[in-house]
Order: sequence, then structure tokens, then C-alpha cells
Amino acid sequence: MKTILLIEDNEFIRENTAEILELSGYAVLTAENGKVGVEKALSTRPDLVVCDIMMPVLDGYGVLQIFNQNPQLSGIPFIFLTAKTERADQRRGMELGADDYLTKPFDETELLSAVSGRLNRFRHLRPDYDLQQPGGLTEFLDDAAAVGQLTDLTADRRPHALRKKQEVYEEGDEPTRLYFVQSGRVKTVRRTAAGKELITAVYGPGEFFGYLPLLQQTPHDDSAVVLDDAVLLYIPREDFTQLVFRNATVGQQFIRLLAGRVSEREQQLVGMAYSSLRRRVADTLLRMYEEAGASPDALIQLSRDDMAAVVGTAPESLIRTLSEFKHDGLVELGSKGIRVLQPQKLRQPNW
Repeated sequence: MKTILLIEDNEFIRENTAEILELSGYAVLTAENGKVGVEKALSTRPDLVVCDIMMPVLDGYGVLQIFNQNPQLSGIPFIFLTAKTERADQRRGMELGADDYLTKPFDETELLSAVSGRLNRFRHLRPDYDLQQPGGLTEFLDDAAAVGQLTDLTADRRPHALRKKQEVYEEGDEPTRLYFVQSGRVKTVRRTAAGKELITAVYGPGEFFGYLPLLQQTPHDDSAVVLDDAVLLYIPREDFTQLVFRNATVGQQFIRLLAGRVSEREQQLVGMAYSSLRRRVADTLLRMYEEAGASPDALIQLSRDDMAAVVGTAPESLIRTLSEFKHDGLVELGSKGIRVLQPQKLRQPNW
């Protein structure tokens, strides 16, 4: 059931309009002025707002400005009610982002047509999408297409199955698409002239990769290689550009989905430059432990060569450090992977 917030200072109009909406199957929140309306919206986010313009305490223009500036409320469809028909009033409302107008007096058909039209046109981007769940990416892209009127985003999301060790792209390639991991894992690596490999990131289900070159409009500065058999979804460069630049609400949400990896890579590089080997191995184990679920049964499955490439050390040095951790009772080393036994001790800062 869709929730509509009705902000109207005239008690007779407010009660009659609320009754019409409720009889049509909507849940209705009512407020007698703009200040109360904003408070109710912050308590229960509505799917649409119907708001009078001329009100005491806080008028409709002020309400709309608050909605636009508050991330919790931005993007909600907004219909103004007004007894005025001057074009200047309508122009001001449209400049602030109003989606429609109803001029008093209006009849039941006009009201319901305006409400259903706006609800059908607008679909909200939620604060969080669980991209690790099946259909999570599709749900986000469908909502983004509706909010931003990005018609091409719903087309051809065919999964691509790739085998272990298969290259997705190579360093120096021109970026043509954004990648989404549906299952399996992919590593991004940089290689020295001597062929030594440094893993810059490992991406698992529900994660995007390959977006920085698209944003920077530069060739890939690393290579992507399938770590385990994986299924990837491709988002063409043109669609990615639409996601980021065509609609501010969609762009902000999508950047939030991508931002965490940039910070993680910076922390990794700082750690490699200044931290001891034990600290780097501990941080890598802790990061993978969190990604695996942070539970006693969490299993870190990565070859010693790959883990050494993540840490930025020789495999022999990694194996020696892991053996020390095992001797101290911090980890358990098995044929299927590594279990972290004492994460709190691995976090201690004096290594």
C-alpha cells in the first residue's frame, strides 16, 4: 500500500481529500502545516506528497526546499495544491522541483489521476540495495531506470560465464563496460616488468569493478583475472554514463555503491608502504575474514601465491608469517583454507 502525505491547513479540504485517497486504497498521513508535515515525513517516509502552498508556520515552497536538501526525503514525488493560477507561482514551484499542480477546487477524478500518474512515473531508490542477493542488481537498475527515465538500462543483462584464470581485461585496454560479479570471484592485478604480480583487489558476489577508468576516461591501469569460476554481468559504458551523470539522485546512489573500494585500495597502498609484514598479513586476513562473514566458520579461500600478491610480499615470507600466526593460536591452516581464530588479537596495534 502506497503512503501519501497530505499537508493542508484547511481542515475541511484536508479531511475530504484524505477520505477520497483512503477510499482509493492509499494510506494517508495528514498535517495541518508544513512544519508538522516535514516531521511526519521524517518519521515515516511517504511515497508521494500532496501539499498546499499558502500555509502558516512553513509554506509549501519551504517544505519542498527541505525535501530537496534532506537525503532522507529527496526524490519523493511532490504535488502542489494551490488556489492561485498565476504562472509565476507555478514557475517557482517547478523551479524548486515540484512534479505537478492541482488548482483548487479540484474534483475526485483530477486528484486520483494526478496521484496515480506520479506514483506510476516515479520509483524511489532505497538507501540500500542488497546486491549479494539474486536479483539485487536488477532491482537497483530497474529502479534507477524509472527514477532517471533511463530507458536503456533494462535491456540485455545476459550473464557471462568465465572460467578460472580467464582474463576479463588487460592493462592498457580501453574501458568499454562496467562489470558486476554475480557469482565467483575476480582479482585485479598489476604486474611489474619482471612479471611480479600485485593483487590490488578481490571482488566477490554483489560487487562492481572496472569503474575508475570509466570515470577517469583513461585506459585500464591493471588487469582483471577470474579467480574462481565466475558469472559476470556487463553494463555498457553508455549506460554507466547515464547512471552517473543523467540524474543526480541515481548518480549519488550509484557512487555510494562504488565508493568503498576506492578507500580500501588507498588503505592497502598506505599499509604496504609503512606497515610491517606481520601487520600487512594480519590486515589482509581480517579483511578477508570480514568478507567471508566474520563468523567462527568463516573460511578464507585464497592460494598462498594470490595472498602473497595481495599483501605485497614473497610467498615464502607469507607462509612463514602464517606459520607464526598458527603457532600463536591466531589462525588455523587447512587444505580448504584459513580460519581466523582470534580476530581481536590480530587487530592489536603493536605489530
